[in-house]
Order: sequence, then C-alpha cells, then structure tokens
Amino acid sequence: MNAISRRDFLSRTAYAGAGAVALSALPRASWANPLGLPIGIQLYAVSKPLHDDPAGTLKELYSIGYREVESAGSQAGMTTEAFRKLIDDAGLKCPSAHLQLAEGDLGKQFDQAHALGAHYAVSSVLRSFSPEFMKAVKAAMDSGGKIPAPKMAPMGLDDFKRTAERMNVVGKAAKAAGLQYTYHNHNFEFVKMPDGGPGYDVLLKETDPELVKFEVDCGWMVVAGGNPPEYFAKYPGRFRMLHIKDFKPVAAPTTDLMGKGRPLGTDLGTGFIDYGPIFAAAKSVGIKHIFVEQEAPFAVSQMASAKVDYAYLQKWS
Repeated sequence: MNAISRRDFLSRTAYAGAGAVALSALPRASWANPLGLPIGIQLYAVSKPLHDDPAGTLKELYSIGYREVESAGSQAGMTTEAFRKLIDDAGLKCPSAHLQLAEGDLGKQFDQAHALGAHYAVSSVLRSFSPEFMKAVKAAMDSGGKIPAPKMAPMGLDDFKRTAERMNVVGKAAKAAGLQYTYHNHNFEFVKMPDGGPGYDVLLKETDPELVKFEVDCGWMVVAGGNPPEYFAKYPGRFRMLHIKDFKPVAAPTTDLMGKGRPLGTDLGTGFIDYGPIFAAAKSVGIKHIFVEQEAPFAVSQMASAKVDYAYLQKWS
C-alpha cells in the first residue's frame, strides 16, 4: 500500500483555489471519516504530551481533526471529573474507556466510565497482575514515562476459557450499570489451541453475544496472522470498535507481546497493514467508533505522529 510521509502530509493539506475554500468550510470530521464516523484517538498514543499539558494536548487533537478520544486508564494524574471537563472544553467526546477489569471493584470502574461520558467499558489484557506492577503502570502513565512490561506466560485452552468466564461476569455487571463491556485484543490471543484455532476464537465462542462485544485492534490482529474481514464475516454483530495502527513488517506472524519478537510500531501508512480491505469490510458490520493508536518507537514526537495518522485516514474519505 502507499505510504504517506510528513512531507506528503504538508503538501496534501496545502490546498489552494476555490475548491480548497469550499472544502475547508466543512467540519473536518465530516470529510476525514473512512467509515462515515468521527475519527478518534486512543490517548495512550499521546501519553507524554497529555501528561505535560493535558488541556493543550486535547485542544490540539481537536484542531488536528479528531473528534473523539478513548481513555487509557489514566487521566494525567487528575481526577476523572477534572479530566472530563478538559475533554468537554476541547470539544471532544469520550465514548469508550479502557479500565482495569480483571479484578477489583467493578462499580468504581464503571463510575469512572460514566464520569467520562463513555458507553463502552473496555478491558485490554484481562489478566491479573501484582499490585506493585499495576502501581508502576499507573505511575508511568501519569508521568508520560515508559510503561513497564509484565511477565506474561503463554495462555492455554483452560486460561482462555477462564478469561471468557470473567468476560461474561464483567459483561453482565456492565449491562446492569448501563454500559457495554468490550474486549480489546493484542496479538497473544492468536496463539494456537489444540484444535488448531486461535485462543481469540475461544473468547468469541464462549462469551454471551449480548453481554460481550469486541474492539478489534487491527494492527495487533494482523501482525499475529489474523484477518479482520474474516472475523467480521464469521462473527456478525460482535464487533463495535476498531483500533487503527500500523507496524513495521515482520518476517512471520508473531504472538509475542512483551519479548524479543514484539513488533515495532510505526506511523499509519508507513508499515505493512493494508487497511483498504479492512475498511471495506467494516462498513456494514455495525462498527460505532474508530480510534487511531500507535505503538513505540516513535520516530518523532507523539503529537507529530498523531497528525500523520490523521492525515493517512483522510485518503479513505
């Protein structure tokens, strides 16, 4: 697929003439939307500038063209209420919140989602870690520093079945709280099970379709050998949100999330993920929100990458 450089971005947005004037008069979110949806961004992708200048970063995201944000489990050290005010002041919406739902008080987590204005309560890596590790993660996210990598043993069939049980429990509680529970994948869910299929399929098959929906991280799925359009077709009605990210080419599919085989992130359009078929297939499967996200390393600043990622999505308008 064609890559877009920062130079291309600048040249493509330097419109001139009457056509440019007419286009610029439109709300940016109305023409930069490959699925007819406002473009959102996962705040994990801008954790450093968000820590340094929360209000300024959110306003800059709006000026770039983003209209929605997805919380990353931290609010730059602020209370949820104070952070929500900054989101509102920037003109943004937060329809989805990533939460720590593996254990603990679900009610408090759901209260946080409501305070942010979110409808979707999302878990990512629904596995328990030590209190010390979780404290270190929160400190890193609040400061914009490097998030420590947990030690993660490969999951077997019984592990995926237990995870599915927990997902159903969380999904039932979320529904009672007026929220929709949603599971976000990485690449480790695509490790092969005894029947030859990936663990991700166990999660889909053994969870209640009404209680548990899925947020497809397209980059992580593809890098692990999965195919988003095939999943859209095989499990209709299960997918509500997409993460749009890119990776540098890998020699072979990998389910290594934290080790030497972890793939390297890159700006959208500069890696190997082909979003043409993904967007085409996603148009009729009930996707409600899409969020740009990017993994390290960043060739430039996180905000500069956020601009390039948004520009990349304009080509699909």
